[in-house]
Amino acid sequence: MKRKWALCIIFFIALVMGGCSGGNEEASSENEQDEVPEVDQVDLNQTGLMEAPMLMDLVEAGDLEPVQDRMPIMEDIMIEDVVEEIGQYGGEWVFPWAGPDDKWGIGKATEEALFRFQEDGDGIEPNVAKGYDVNEDSTEYIIYLREGMRWSDGEPFTADDVIFYWEHMLLPETFGKALYDCYYSVNPETGERVRSDVTKVDDYTIKVTHEYPSVLFLERLAIDNKWFFAPAHFYKDILPELIGEEEALEVASEWGYNDLDSFGEWTGYYFWLFPERPTLRPWVASNDPYSDRFIMERNPYYFKTDAEGNQLPYIDSIVLDRMQDDSHYLLETLAGNINLRMFGFEEFTVLKENEERGDYRILQWYPASWSSTGLQLNQTVEDPKLRELFQDIRFREALSVAVDRHELSEILTHGLGEPQQAAVPESLPNYQEGWQDQWVEYDVERANDLLDEIGLVWDENEEFRTFADGSELRLVIYQESRGESQVGTLQELLKMYYEEIGIKTDVTIADQGRFFDLKYDNQIPATTQTVSVVKVSYRPDELVPLRVITPWFGHYGLYHSSGGEEGVEPEGDVAKLLEYWGNLTSSTTSEDVDYWSEEIIKLHQENQWVIGYTGPTPTLVVASNDMRNIPDGIVDSDEFRGFGHAKPAQFFLKQD
Repeated sequence: MKRKWALCIIFFIALVMGGCSGGNEEASSENEQDEVPEVDQVDLNQTGLMEAPMLMDLVEAGDLEPVQDRMPIMEDIMIEDVVEEIGQYGGEWVFPWAGPDDKWGIGKATEEALFRFQEDGDGIEPNVAKGYDVNEDSTEYIIYLREGMRWSDGEPFTADDVIFYWEHMLLPETFGKALYDCYYSVNPETGERVRSDVTKVDDYTIKVTHEYPSVLFLERLAIDNKWFFAPAHFYKDILPELIGEEEALEVASEWGYNDLDSFGEWTGYYFWLFPERPTLRPWVASNDPYSDRFIMERNPYYFKTDAEGNQLPYIDSIVLDRMQDDSHYLLETLAGNINLRMFGFEEFTVLKENEERGDYRILQWYPASWSSTGLQLNQTVEDPKLRELFQDIRFREALSVAVDRHELSEILTHGLGEPQQAAVPESLPNYQEGWQDQWVEYDVERANDLLDEIGLVWDENEEFRTFADGSELRLVIYQESRGESQVGTLQELLKMYYEEIGIKTDVTIADQGRFFDLKYDNQIPATTQTVSVVKVSYRPDELVPLRVITPWFGHYGLYHSSGGEEGVEPEGDVAKLLEYWGNLTSSTTSEDVDYWSEEIIKLHQENQWVIGYTGPTPTLVVASNDMRNIPDGIVDSDEFRGFGHAKPAQFFLKQD
């Protein structure tokens, strides 16, 4: 009866919360929406170029060059596909954010990578680059840039900006980050990693040479180091290497930084937040990112047009209004004050009920998640007893079968998240048949038998279990939050299920910054984060402990990233993950890449380091009805950069 009352209370809370390509030719993805007209590649020499009225006014006043002089040569201009229709110029895109610490939201939405993923995610296509050639054994890549392209301040963008970035920013680790994995090739016999070379061929051509085959170089580049370039003319005046530490500190102080490390990281890595720094993005920062209203304005030198020769972007500016937390975002969306925002499926009911009143529509993007609800246990948690327990596969199975997935699904996903295990979805590569059914049957007796077998005993009141020596056993689940005061419904449900089998459970809320710090300090024993991976070879971060990023492998990642100087040395199947990843990165054929990807996935299936309770549910993209050219049904993943994957430069605000 006690459990039923608890379940009723949690269900009530949930209801209340719910109601309040190869070759050197530019590739282009095909839009799969039936209603979208097919548009042939136009000859811009015939159609001419058009631009936003605000830029026309500047040209007429003599304050800006004509549009044809601001863009690449005609044959090198990039033409974006039509999603719904040719857009209209003007307006503000209202974009909610939490301030500079929420940098990646607007960062991904405005990103312009050298190469980007195609809309279906199956391979890359040129973007800032106009094309590439690769030799037969994938050791040499020739990358072609767009002739006549400009930075947002009007200065030329050339191969010198790539070489400068490589020599003065990447190699010296200006951002405080080690050189990205994509710039190493691996000896297939010894596993030795050898750094690649980057050289200039001519003003608009660079060459990347690998010692050994690097079949995945462009895909890895599109993830590891999307902006493989920097404005040399800008950084020559601020880098300590070039102007000396004393003068660089003076510049840093003028920008509000007291040390060169943070100055280098923020200006070199999170550069899109600073108006001083030229960019290739469609919108450029125009004021202080620490303001309550941060504004990004159109880049008059942006290198793309639509199919009729209209220079993009359509929207004049992005207005980022600082908001407190997720509940604030939701309320503003329901009131019709936000143009575009992503939500989890738990908000579907309240969003759908207010769709007409809020004057918006709900689109659904497909996630790359293995589950919509789940649990990660830190395999390197500092407490030795907990570490031994978490590494025991029987404990993970017990926590899996102790949960009624059908109940959980009805409460959290309205039954739309299938009761299943965290597993690769059938729609993604490396799907394993039957994996989703592993440890999914609700079986409290089985859970208790497993805990008995491990040696966990009941206390004298038979209320909670302890370790065999009588010491307290407590599972602490951390929930990452953007400011919500309430404990999440999922965490409270898990607490109820776990305590029914005697595992005393606490739930702790940590804001983004604290959660990040705790994760890097190996202080998160458990969390309800799930895994989201499109393809192992694209981004192994959540599956292979290459660095500190995913709570389940904790400081195994630090051991690898520090070269064994820090962290916890991987053993057993976790060590095999790294071995198989090494084999994958040293593969000489795409077939070998696929084989080792499969082997990594199989290790995850055998060990179930990440437990899932309900299947993936769509990402909800809520768009105001006047915000157009937003595709429906595409993949939402960090690899593809969220809103950035939807080509925001061609979003527009439709006028009556």
